[in-house]
Amino acid sequence: MTLKRNTWQREAVREALDGTGGFISAQSLHQTLHQNGSPIGLATVYRALSDLASQGEADSLQSPEGEALYRACSTEGHHHHLICRNCGLTVEIEAHEVESWAKRVAAEHGFTEAAHVVDVFGLCADCSARAKA
Repeated sequence: MTLKRNTWQREAVREALDGTGGFISAQSLHQTLHQNGSPIGLATVYRALSDLASQGEADSLQSPEGEALYRACSTEGHHHHLICRNCGLTVEIEAHEVESWAKRVAAEHGFTEAAHVVDVFGLCADCSARAKA
């Protein structure tokens, strides 16, 4: 693994991501940085987020609409997410059944060293209750 330099831009992105509390797009994070007076460019934000995700310092997922979203990682190692489509509440979960299923299905088809990403989108309890009211 190549060690990336901690430039002021990368640190600015990391700090902004830490302050979001949930998943955010690169464009929204860029807008937040600019509103706070940062001159950082959008391409730099994308690069920094990609680097943070590849080094395990940020979680990355694809929204149901296909947009890449990022957030500061609070758990080390492989994990999955439950994500509220309405408010963005995210819960990190372990899913041993998913791990077993992925290994079994890969092996049944002759695959080795299989990797996977599983994110479950739905409505959290609060948003579900508000929707029913």
